[in-house]
Amino acid sequence: MTRLLQEAFAQMEKLPETEQDAIASLVLEELADEARWQEAFARSQDQLASMAAKVRDDIREGRVRNAGWD
Repeated sequence: MTRLLQEAFAQMEKLPETEQDAIASLVLEELADEARWQEAFARSQDQLASMAAKVRDDIREGRVRNAGWD
């Protein structure tokens, strides 16, 4: 455990139980959200690779033009 996380836990231990639970719920929700994001990203790799290949083909074939974004 990092020093900063240890300090955070030490400070949270001083709070009333209801506030500790509220913070714990936020942390757990964030961790679950991160896990869902990582899973979704891992499942999308084939689709992302396919989209990148299509873009490369479109550029090579001249089907893409500068939209004036640069």
